[in-house]
Amino acid sequence: MTQTTSRISASNPATGIFGRFLRATEIDTRLLGMVGALVAIWVGFHIYGIVANGSGVFLTPRNLWNLSVQTASIGIMACGMVLVIITRHIDLSVGSLLGFAAMVMGITQVWVLPQWLGLGHPAIWIIASIVGMSVGASIGAFHGWLVAYRGIPAFIVTLGGLLVWRGAAFLLARGETISPVDANFALIGGGPYGSIGATGSWIVGLAACSGIVWLLVQGRKQRLKFDFPLRPMWAEYTLGVLGCGLVIGSVLLVNAYPWPRGIVNQYAAAQGIEVPEGGLFISHGFAIPVLVLAVVGIGMTFLMTRTRFGRYVLAIGGNPDAAELAGIDTRWMTVKIFALMGFLTGLSAVVASARLNSATNSLGQLDELYVIAAAVIGGTSLAGGVGTIYGAIIGALVMQSLKTGMVLIGFDAAMQDIVVGIVLVLAVYVDKLYRSRAK
Repeated sequence: MTQTTSRISASNPATGIFGRFLRATEIDTRLLGMVGALVAIWVGFHIYGIVANGSGVFLTPRNLWNLSVQTASIGIMACGMVLVIITRHIDLSVGSLLGFAAMVMGITQVWVLPQWLGLGHPAIWIIASIVGMSVGASIGAFHGWLVAYRGIPAFIVTLGGLLVWRGAAFLLARGETISPVDANFALIGGGPYGSIGATGSWIVGLAACSGIVWLLVQGRKQRLKFDFPLRPMWAEYTLGVLGCGLVIGSVLLVNAYPWPRGIVNQYAAAQGIEVPEGGLFISHGFAIPVLVLAVVGIGMTFLMTRTRFGRYVLAIGGNPDAAELAGIDTRWMTVKIFALMGFLTGLSAVVASARLNSATNSLGQLDELYVIAAAVIGGTSLAGGVGTIYGAIIGALVMQSLKTGMVLIGFDAAMQDIVVGIVLVLAVYVDKLYRSRAK
């Protein structure tokens, strides 16, 4: 172990304390840059609020909790968009597909299932969610078939899908808004009752910390097994402390945001709880949409880094011709990638429509731009072959932070669009510079 560790030190002469730290911990410099940009955005908006209004509202438990919920829908789709862009394609239809899937689920749970199962049946939300995700996956697979087997460029296929599925969403209910959705379904969107509370959040947090420690231990065992260079022990401890510290900090943050007083009083009256004179403090904890995003992020990361499917995706993105010559069925892989993108869009439709407690044909409008921007800001290269799931999630958080911050400081919609456009162009430019330096 000592010899292996010394080899990594000898092969990488120190260029400074910070450089040695990055090499020893193997932290991705692009990830560090994204996190730094995110922190700068948060601090900047908070300071602006203090200067302009005398009090900052951005870095508060309430705003950050809402920010995490708002990020979930875009983040879920961005995880799928990473695979699409890695393989040198694009999907412009996700926003319209989200609206179409939401309308299908709204009709299913409000107009159809209550007549068969009865109003408020506990299976309604499950069936509606399955229908929405199945619709998304089927349409995504159809898009992939057109691209792979009919040779139509993905840009044209999904641009057509953007128009077709938005129009189809309107025709399904003649432009009507379907509301309210099933009460159990609405819990998936978050809110006081759509959160897991303080105790549940601590259970999730401790489980996440245990997972981080387990991954570090298993990773070191694998490096020893295959005689790969080892990180110094202080680097392992540092990564563990940073990871667990971030998780525990998140738990403390979401538990610091209480239920609104009116809802607390209603809950206390229904449960026969006496409210003390100073009020009753009930924590939101993690919202269900955030947990859904976390599960999707972990699952997609495992898919990309630990399965043959993920290796095939990267191989196709790196060189499609070489991948095909190596025996990879690139056309069938394209269908599966677009089907997965559609499935995640359907899941995002579940979260988005549940959060609004309604389904409308305009739901998801322009989301395709935010999803693509999130993936690109997160380090996914439009040239293909490069991208990470966690980067896309951070990119989604950056996009939503910009949007939320501009709303808080009073920017109108036109200015928000301008800023988003500038950020997207800058992200692509930074990616270009990074790739040119890496060569």
